[in-house]
Amino acid sequence: MRLVVDLIRGRGVEEALSVLHFTPKHAAKTAEMVLRSAISNIQSKDEGGRVDPSTLFVKEAFVNGGPTVKRISPAPMGRAYRIRKRSHHLTIIVAQREAKVKPKPAVPKAAAAPVAKPTAVEKPKKKATTKSTKSEKKSASKKS
Repeated sequence: MRLVVDLIRGRGVEEALSVLHFTPKHAAKTAEMVLRSAISNIQSKDEGGRVDPSTLFVKEAFVNGGPTVKRISPAPMGRAYRIRKRSHHLTIIVAQREAKVKPKPAVPKAAAAPVAKPTAVEKPKKKATTKSTKSEKKSASKKS
């Protein structure tokens, strides 16, 4: 089931339905039914009217393990083999794509107002410091 669900994650709804319809795996039929149910649910919840299917996409799709039915099969020499019949929980979340907002047209350079360049601000200069050598320190200490 996870192999089938990986095929449709993030795709548009119409494309996902066609992929599932033509996938030869047995799990694809179940996934297609769940996807159709999710589409029907989002259309019935919308109070404003019908939702355009071209704007819908598969937002999330994942499979979790469900309950396992345990059975026992007879084996040679009085033994028994355990048979685990697994099930799963399939979750498909369908969302509507946001309408693309067209960017505003660029203003031609001639019509744009001239932009004043910021003036350079001079930083205050640091005071010059001199390094004194040992001989200067000795002469300064003798003078005092």
